[in-house]
Amino acid sequence: MNWNEYHAKFEDILQGRDVSAPYDNPDYLEYVKLNNSRSNRWLKKAVLLDETKATLESLNNNQKWYLITEPWCGDAAHLAPFIHKMAEQSPNIELEVVHRDGDNNMIDSYLTNGGKAIPKLVVRDENDNDLFVWGPRPAEPQALVQAQKTSNKTTEEKKSELQVWYNKDKGASIQKELISLIKGAN
Repeated sequence: MNWNEYHAKFEDILQGRDVSAPYDNPDYLEYVKLNNSRSNRWLKKAVLLDETKATLESLNNNQKWYLITEPWCGDAAHLAPFIHKMAEQSPNIELEVVHRDGDNNMIDSYLTNGGKAIPKLVVRDENDNDLFVWGPRPAEPQALVQAQKTSNKTTEEKKSELQVWYNKDKGASIQKELISLIKGAN
């Protein structure tokens, strides 16, 4: 599905037009509500770095970007809008959103430590060869999440700590990491 179809799915879930599992669970509805708000905020406020724009605008080979995600994913609420905005910077990039939990099972080929961690970005060339895979989050919050696993903090404290990191970073880390990978693939 394209970005607009993916983004419309949030409203379908919140308006009760999509009650498929896991969205029949009130907890997941709350995740989607919060993630919709965060995603919309980033879509309005996100600023691409000059290096990001320049690199993407100078891209001269066709790429297909597959963003594997779900509306319930908190990290995706902060990261997917930046991936979308980056893809819009180049006519040579086609972005397709793939549901992790759908029939496609694309995620099974891109596990993180044996798990289906998302969001995951798979970038392929025009011959459908993988150029690189990124995700589920930038290196710094990934290290934070790993450290939290042995922490005595509550789940809410851990989520709050991660939220604060994303708000301070303002999408700079994902842009720098993806630009480095794009440059390395060319």
